[in-house]
Amino acid sequence: MKLPDKSTSMAEAVSRIPDGAVILVGGFGMPGTPFSLIHEIVRQGQKNLTLIKNDANETGMGVDHLVTSGQVKRLITSHIGLNANVIAKMNAGEIEVEFCAQGILAERIRAGGAGLGAILTDVGLGTELAEGKQQVEMDGQSYLVERAIRADVALIRADLGDLFGNLAYVATARNFNPAMAMAADLVIAEAETLLPLGGLPPDEAQTTGAFVDCVVALPKIKKEYGVVRR
Repeated sequence: MKLPDKSTSMAEAVSRIPDGAVILVGGFGMPGTPFSLIHEIVRQGQKNLTLIKNDANETGMGVDHLVTSGQVKRLITSHIGLNANVIAKMNAGEIEVEFCAQGILAERIRAGGAGLGAILTDVGLGTELAEGKQQVEMDGQSYLVERAIRADVALIRADLGDLFGNLAYVATARNFNPAMAMAADLVIAEAETLLPLGGLPPDEAQTTGAFVDCVVALPKIKKEYGVVRR
């Protein structure tokens, strides 16, 4: 059986994202952030979005473009300290921000991809992060119930991809992208280099094409990619 070709244009792939979508956005700081897909959402104008990302990037980069354009209703993240724009909008009540400890955020996404409903953790007990969350007792120990995260869409950034959607990442780009690719109903990947079928050796694929719906070759490298030093 011949594997399908999932390559498509940037515009066509992003057009599948509806208003009000919950979107997982890959990246660990700048590495692994799908800048081109983000710019295309800004161009198309989808609104009332909920973004789930490890961080808010820096002012003028990455998801900040979506925040600045007023397309983001809610942001779930581990920190926003490098983005004064997001901080100002949160303080002004223009965007809702939910904070989640970095490791817990990663585990909630992993759990969503694995089909679990929630995880149990003692991280955050007795702090503001525990407010409003269910707690359970087990063997005399208290735990917070942290719900698993699944999303409507995942935006993934890969160094290498093939036409079926098998993906390989570089360095810290693999911190969130592989887990997010398993935890969304629609997975769109941008690849710096797009190879033919069979061009990516199976042992080098860190996300299999079975999880990817669309793969896009980068027609032009955005200047933001130049921030990354390998």
